[in-house]
Amino acid sequence: MNKPTLTSRTTMIWPWVLIALGILIGSSGIIGQIAYYWDDIVYLTEQHVILVLASGGAAICVGLPVGILLSRPSMARAAETIMQVFNIGTTIPTLAVIALSMTLLGIGFAPAFFGLFVASLLPIVRNTYAGLLAVPTHLKEAAYGMGMTPMQILFRIELPNALFVIFSGIRTALAINVGTTPLAFLIGGGGLGELIFTGIDLMDTGMLLAGAIPTAALAVLVDSLVGQAQFWLIPRGVNPLR
Repeated sequence: MNKPTLTSRTTMIWPWVLIALGILIGSSGIIGQIAYYWDDIVYLTEQHVILVLASGGAAICVGLPVGILLSRPSMARAAETIMQVFNIGTTIPTLAVIALSMTLLGIGFAPAFFGLFVASLLPIVRNTYAGLLAVPTHLKEAAYGMGMTPMQILFRIELPNALFVIFSGIRTALAINVGTTPLAFLIGGGGLGELIFTGIDLMDTGMLLAGAIPTAALAVLVDSLVGQAQFWLIPRGVNPLR
């Protein structure tokens, strides 16, 4: 008789862990405390999603063209310097970026949008740039030998081969965006941060979890949706997941 492997034993243990965790949470009364804030959760989740969609969408619309531009041969000398500027930008704490946007734009949606946009930009630019540079040279040379123009090579050869890496950057950026959006509350931007930070101030665990759990669930949902898009939209020949 074969002994169960470590993987199979772990698979057998997880359901019991989840059941025990469910019993613990149910007996603690946390679910009832969170449900008390249900109307607030729905309203603030809507604000949270709008901020993520607006700032994340803007970061994608700007980051992709910038990454493509930096990968062009004409930008070879300046590209690394510009990328270092982007890298330095990530060393600045996100809270400081949001505070700076508040100084420039006041309080409300606009500074929150700008701060989240800046925080989401680097992964998209970096992965687009790196993904396009990683396309094998012989593929581009073969396309050039077939008479393709640089624009045709970009859209028919380079982008399809770099798409998996580009999607990974978008996936990372949106996950960071969802997790950073609660900070928007500090400058009047709304979102689930209102429950999180108010719960911390009042030492109200139920209110804190009412904001933290939906934020974590949103991050998992966004990551899952982009992961599914990455799986299905990228062709088989250039998609290592298929």
